[in-house]
Formats: sequence, C-alpha cells, structure tokens
Amino acid sequence: MLTIKQITESTETVICGLEKKHFKGAKEAIEKAIELNEKRKGTQVILDNNLAEANKLAKSIGMFMKEGRKDEADKAKARVAELKDANKGLEEQMKQAQDELTALLCTIPNIPYDEVPEGTCAEDNWVVKSNLKECVEGKDTVGNWDANPANDDAKMPHWELAKKYTLRDFDLGVKITGAGFPVYIGKGARLQRALINFFLDEARNAGYTEIMPPTVVNAASGYGTGQLPDKEGQMYHCNLDDLYLIPTAEVPVTNIYRDVILDEKDLPIKNCAYTQCFRREAGSYGKDVRGLNRLHEFSKIEIVRIDTPAHSKESHKEMLAHVEGLLQKLELPYRILRLCGGDQSFTSAICYDFEVYSEAQKRWLEVSSVSNFDTYQANRLKCRYRTAEKKTELCHTLNGSALALPRILAALLENNQTPEGIRMPKALVPYTGFELID
Repeated sequence: MLTIKQITESTETVICGLEKKHFKGAKEAIEKAIELNEKRKGTQVILDNNLAEANKLAKSIGMFMKEGRKDEADKAKARVAELKDANKGLEEQMKQAQDELTALLCTIPNIPYDEVPEGTCAEDNWVVKSNLKECVEGKDTVGNWDANPANDDAKMPHWELAKKYTLRDFDLGVKITGAGFPVYIGKGARLQRALINFFLDEARNAGYTEIMPPTVVNAASGYGTGQLPDKEGQMYHCNLDDLYLIPTAEVPVTNIYRDVILDEKDLPIKNCAYTQCFRREAGSYGKDVRGLNRLHEFSKIEIVRIDTPAHSKESHKEMLAHVEGLLQKLELPYRILRLCGGDQSFTSAICYDFEVYSEAQKRWLEVSSVSNFDTYQANRLKCRYRTAEKKTELCHTLNGSALALPRILAALLENNQTPEGIRMPKALVPYTGFELID
C-alpha cells in the first residue's frame, strides 16, 4: 500500500497518479487519509505529553513524601490516576484512527510511473515491441495495431487438435472436478512437463534460485502481496482452515520476505518457482474461456525479484529481456505491451504484457505480465533492507510469468501444425523427446 509519507509529502502527485489509474474518488480518499493521519498524530502528541507529565509527577511523589508534604503527594497521585484514565481513552482513539487509516490505505491502488501511458482500457495499451514489425511508442496502440500474421490457411484451434492427437481431455476434467480443469494425456502431458523444465532451466541459467513453495497460503500472505482484500472473490478459499489456494507463485515466494530486513549487499534477490495456480475467474464467458484460453487450474513458472529502489528499473528491464528470450526460443510471434493507467493492476506501478498470436483463433493471447510494484507490496509486507549507512528502507518488489503454460501450449499447437503433425520448436525437443506430435 502507499505510505502515509508519500501521501503527505507528495499529495498532488499521488492524486494525479490515482486519477491516471482511473481510481474513482481519488481526491476524497487521499484527503480522508490525511485527516485520519492528523487525528492519529494529534492524539499521539496529547498522549506523549500526558505520559511525560505522569512520569514527572511519579518522580515527585517520593520527594513529597520524604519531605512530609502529604497533601501535595496526594494531589500528585490523583493527577497521575486522572492522566492514566485519560490515556486509556486516548490510546483507544489513536488505535481507532490508525485502524481506519490502514483499512482506507488498503483500498487505494498503487500510483503508476510517469512512463505509463494515459488510457482507460486494453485498446489504449502501447505496443512497444514485436518480432513482426518495428513499433512506434504512442502510435502503435492495441486499438490500431495492424500486424497480425498474414496467413490464409485454415488452421484447427487447439481444442480440436487436442482431441485429434489425444493430448488432453476437457470432458474428463469436468467429470473429475468441473469445467476449467483439463486432464493432459500422453504427449500432451509430456509437452506440459517439457515446458515446465525448459522454463525452470532457463530461469536458473539466468541466475534465479529455484523455490518450491506451498500452493495454499494464509490470509496474511494474501494481504502482503495485495490479493486481499482486492481480489478475494477471485481466489479459492478453504473456509475450514481459512487458507487460500494461490493464484500465482508470486504470493508465497514474495511472502518469504515478509517482516524481514535484508542487507543491501544481498540485493537483488532473484527467485523462480513452478506451481499449479488456481483462479475462480468469476464472470468469464464466451470465446475467451474456450479450450485452454482461461482455466481454473494451470501451471506457471514465476520469476520474483526483491531489489533496491535505485536498481529496480534495471531489474525490470532484465526480466522483460528474459521473458522475450523465452518466446524467441519457442519461435512464436509475439508483441510486448506497456499497459495504460486504466488497464494496470491494483498493485503495479508499471506493467508490460507479453502476447502471442493464435493462428487458428486469429487473435492475441496474453502469456505473461511483468510488473514493478515499487514499495507498494513491500510496505504491506514490511520487507526492508539495511543500507551501508545502517538506515532501514523499504525494498522494491517485482515479478513476472516466465511463463504461464496454457496459452503457450495453445499457440504452439495452433501455430506449428503441418500436414504431418505438430512440429516442436528446436529448443523444446531435448525436453519433449520428440520432434513431432502425430
């Protein structure tokens, strides 16, 4: 969440940032936060003065008694008792103001960086790079993009290919669990495992330490990375134990550093993790949920960094280059989007999406989001680092999918179909053990 220091010292900047994200009631929310903070601070001043007076009187009582000044000692005792009673009320007022302030801050999103473009929806996102054509920032928006691969050949969608080559069974998943839980079979399962191992090897080769975290987390972890309370309805909740199935490995891996003070010399920390991910995806319908386009359970490799404010933008560039390298090795047509303010997530300061083109569906499929959260998550997590000067500062947190499997699988199947079968990219063959699905 935003720090109260940000809000009080850069009020207009914060309000402008929230308006760029199209957060309704931005000015009112910030004014309320400042009001609650002033109330908390004012109460703290009175409380501190009372405590100082009580301590001074307590010291004088012994002196009065020793000098035989009983009346003055009794008056001092009465005043101390009066101050203690008043302090109880003040402490309650201060706690209430702090609780109200914290609850309010949890409802205010992160503010975007200056380079985040203006816009209200996905159509306003900038296409900043593609392996299909040169892009001009600010001119090539999603709404006017005209570089879809020109291929008039009829292509089978991945759900038909999966049936033809017995790669996965959607009906069997419905029988066992429900819609959105496919069963992978034969070469479909091997391809899934091959992609997982390929992505993990690439991450390790890039200096990431592999983590195998739990796939259920407590509410404190969901709060720390911003899924709670913002996305509570999108997470599967185990009511009996008050635990949540993770929507992404970002949650458990980033929470490793909750309530931790790191040394500056150890940053950036680079972790990667493969997990199953679970999302309710309430309200999804139509072509966007066909086949592997949108699932309730899927596999994903996540990369996570904890860094200093001075280096986090460089870390973000390195993460973007890493994800782009994966798509290049998979030989897929891709484009990179810089999301506009209105299409950014609640917690991100800047976000880039990677999309691959689906030959059969004639549309772009998002396969990764790579975000810098600035200090927003770190403030919730109390994730800090100690500088060389022994000062304690909030870290920056970053993460990205590298990569999410379902739509990568869909694009690989649809884009690589030939009369002989589905050709595997060269980089995957050592992992699959086969060059062709036939």
